[in-house]
Amino acid sequence: MSTKTFSVTIRVWRQSAAGRPGRFVDYPVAGVSPDMSFLEMLDVVNDGLTLKGEEPIAFAHDCREGICGTCSLTIDGKPHGPHEGVATCQTYMRSYKEGDLIVVEPFRARAFPVQKDLVTDRSAFDKIQQAGGFITARTGSAPDANSVPIAKGVADLAMDAAQCIGCGACVAACKNSSAMLFVAAKVSHLGLLPQGQPERDRRVLSMVRTMDSLGFGGCTNQYECSAACPKLISHDFIARLNRDYAKAVFRTAFEPVAAGGGGEG
Repeated sequence: MSTKTFSVTIRVWRQSAAGRPGRFVDYPVAGVSPDMSFLEMLDVVNDGLTLKGEEPIAFAHDCREGICGTCSLTIDGKPHGPHEGVATCQTYMRSYKEGDLIVVEPFRARAFPVQKDLVTDRSAFDKIQQAGGFITARTGSAPDANSVPIAKGVADLAMDAAQCIGCGACVAACKNSSAMLFVAAKVSHLGLLPQGQPERDRRVLSMVRTMDSLGFGGCTNQYECSAACPKLISHDFIARLNRDYAKAVFRTAFEPVAAGGGGEG
C-alpha cells in the first residue's frame, strides 16, 4: 500500500432537498491516499464536515463492491468516473494527482429527480422492473436447472444481459436520458431463456410502455449508454429489444378477443 498522499479539491453539488435550488461548493481535501476509493475519499470529507458542525454530503452507497449499483455519481461529467467497466465505488484516487479539481454531481435526468446533494430517486427503474421483469412460476415449482437444455451461446448471452445492476449510468450518459439499455437488458435476459417465453410479448410491451410513461427520452443510437455502463452491457441488446417489441405489437394485434370481452353473447 502506498504511503504517499496528495491534495485535491472536489466541487460538489449541494442541494438541501428535492425541488430546492442547489449549487456547487468547493472542498479542499488533504492527505488523500492513492489507495482510497472515491467513496472513501468522500467519507473523509464528511468526517471533516461533521467535526466542524457542518452538514455532510449526502451520497448513496451500499455494497461498495460494484454489485449493487447504488453508488451512482457523475464525476467530471462521466457517470461513475473516468474508467470503463467500473462503478463509482471501484474508482480509486490513484486516478487523480496533486492539485486536481474534481467535479462531483448527481445523475441528471428528469426521471431521476435529485433528493439531496448527490442522491437521486431512481425508483422509476423499479416501476419498469415491476411492469414485467419477472416470470410467474410458483415458488417451489421450478424444475431442476438441467432439465431444459440451453445452448451455451444463448446462456452466455442471457448472462451478459443479466449483469445489469440497474445503476442508471446509461440514462445519465444519454443526451436524451433514455432507459433503453436498461430495459433491453432486462427484457433480453428473460426473453432468451425458456422460462421467460410464456410472458415474452406481455413483458416487452408492458416494460417499454412503462418506460415511456415515466419521462425517459428516446434512443437515438449514440451508444453513450454502453460506454458508461459499469458492466459493459452491449448496445446490441437495444436492437434485440426493438425486434422483440415490433414482433409483440404485431402478434398482439391479431390476438382473438377473449370470451366475454364485449362481443355478442
